[in-house]
Amino acid sequence: MKNLSLLLIISISLLSCFKKKPKEDMVDIKMSMMDADREFSKMSELKGMKAAFMEYIDSNGVLLRPNSKPIIGGEAIFYISQGEDSSYTMTWDPKGGSVAQSGDLGYTYGIYSIKPKKSETVQYGTYVSIWKRQPDGKWKFALDTGNEGIDIAE
Repeated sequence: MKNLSLLLIISISLLSCFKKKPKEDMVDIKMSMMDADREFSKMSELKGMKAAFMEYIDSNGVLLRPNSKPIIGGEAIFYISQGEDSSYTMTWDPKGGSVAQSGDLGYTYGIYSIKPKKSETVQYGTYVSIWKRQPDGKWKFALDTGNEGIDIAE
């Protein structure tokens, strides 16, 4: 009986040493993902779309582009690296999104714009990005796709 009591006391003492990690607030997690999407757009504006996409794509990221099969992982990174973005500026604005209860996967959606550098004509479209939170807490997109041609005045 004495050994059982001692074992119980030791077990309770050990358990009290392991403090439960406070659960992250889902609102904060969602905001960090939305902020990552905004920072992604800002980088595209300042450094070019190619640099931004290279920085924010997950190593297994997928691109869905018109008239193309899904472009996956290394092929997606190669596809981005071959792009030429010096004649236009692309930006976007996330309008909403959601995060899984696990806090490691989510999506954003919104409106993008492409402005040619030698023209005043701006093209608009819609997009969705699926985001994956990395072990270091940063967000990278796991899937990116968009649709061309919306009338922004709608």
